[in-house]
This record gives sequence, structure tokens and C-alpha cells, in this order.
Amino acid sequence: MPRSDAVTGATASRDRAALLIIDMQNAFFEDETLAGQQERLVTACNDLIDAARSGRSPVILVRTEHQRDGSTWTRSMLDDGEGFIFHGSRQADFVADLHAGGLDVVTKTRDSAFFGTDLAARLRSAGVDHLVLAGVSTHSCVAQTGADAFAHDFRVSYARDALGSTNEQYADAMLEIVSMEYRQPVLDRGQARALFA
Repeated sequence: MPRSDAVTGATASRDRAALLIIDMQNAFFEDETLAGQQERLVTACNDLIDAARSGRSPVILVRTEHQRDGSTWTRSMLDDGEGFIFHGSRQADFVADLHAGGLDVVTKTRDSAFFGTDLAARLRSAGVDHLVLAGVSTHSCVAQTGADAFAHDFRVSYARDALGSTNEQYADAMLEIVSMEYRQPVLDRGQARALFA
């Protein structure tokens, strides 16, 4: 029987980890709170990207993008009559200095990277069992992706140093919920890097 690692939740002889970098786009860093975290987050995400590449683990950049005609807008966008992060706009671009070149991209229109995308199929075809999540925002898109990953039977870990949020109280509460209810551990950067070794 494979050995289970109590710290990371990884099964040593079976799990293959992939790194998902979520919504590291200009639009989200227009928020003052996230803008103050941008440099830290880019550094931490780049460190994980480099570690995953060195370990030949898949890295997927997840981005949010909408059409100007309203066809992809959320209910709240439609209610407000205002869209966000339009295809081809500067808002939709990944932030400067993120090591995004040559990486696979999944484009989503809702909080979860799994909703309406082929992410689960891509991960299965790559033999991935375990996801390491990083990016923004912890209490919304990151946590929703983690919850849906649980529903798709992937193991999940959160790279705390590479997570950002507009509301730290919400972020801490959400990480406590997913770590307890879904057994999805919150790791420091060293622990996260070790999953790609």
C-alpha cells in the first residue's frame, strides 16, 4: 500500500502533482489591497513555477475572461449591466514579470477553473492526481477551484505564500474550512515545492 504523507496529503508512490496559478491578471490587481501584494505574489508564484518546471510537473495558468456581448457574464454582471475582464484587453493580460511564457492556459468565466472548461480532462490525460493551487483570490476563485477539484477526486494543497486575497479574514476562514472539511492542506512554500521534486 502506498505511503501517505500526513503533511502534504500526497501519496508518495502514486500522486503526480500539477501547479495551477489562478487569475494572476492585471484586472484583479487594480484592487488596492491586492496591488499591495502583487510583488510578493509574483515572486512566490514564479518560485513555484520554476520548481514545477524543474520537476517536470505540469503548470497551468488559469485566467478569467469575458466577451463584451454579455454572453459569458455572471448573473451579478448582468444585474449590474457591467462586464469585466474582456477578451483582448489589458485587464485580461497576466501581470508583468510572471513566468507565463510557454505555459498551458485554461480560460474560465466563473470562479471555478473546472466550470465550463476541459481542465479535468487535461489533468487526467497528464496523469495528475494532486493539485497545488496558487494565485487570487483565496476566498473566491482559489477556494472554489479547490472545492470542485475535490468533487472531481483530485487531491489539493494550497501554497499559502503564493495566495492573495482582498479580505484576509475571509481567506483565513475559507482555508480553515477546506483544510478541515476536504482534507486539503495549506502548505508553506518549501512543502509545496517538495511536491514537484
